[in-house]
Amino acid sequence: MGNRRKSRELAMQALFYMDMSQNDSNEMLERFCDNFTPSRKLLPFFLKLVKGVVQGKADIDSTLERFSDNWKLSRMSCVDRNTMRVAVYELLYCHDIPSKVSINEAIDVGKKFGTKESGAFINGILDSIRMALEKEEINVKELRRLC
Repeated sequence: MGNRRKSRELAMQALFYMDMSQNDSNEMLERFCDNFTPSRKLLPFFLKLVKGVVQGKADIDSTLERFSDNWKLSRMSCVDRNTMRVAVYELLYCHDIPSKVSINEAIDVGKKFGTKESGAFINGILDSIRMALEKEEINVKELRRLC
């Protein structure tokens, strides 16, 4: 397993922790890192993902809500929600990462940590977002640059 995959998994876990405690402060991130210390190789990308998701959470969550028919974020499993937050952050802000890589990584993380339905659920929503980005139905220029 590559370092980026490990960073994504750890980022989802940190975001899960902050989501469950309803506190996405730096203190909570530090507390997570004290207990699950990322290696030096993982730390830069891990921090980029977690801090990027926290900073872009409003844009990320509104995008997820827009493309998740009949699903409010609060009804999604915490694993699926935070796995998709990482992927949507990458799709919206990290143009150096191919969208298919972000989606495939999210599907694999969802399958590993979520339910047997997580992969298909995550794929459906993220692929809709990818297609909307390709058709320029999401105005990325209006979103803050976080990557």
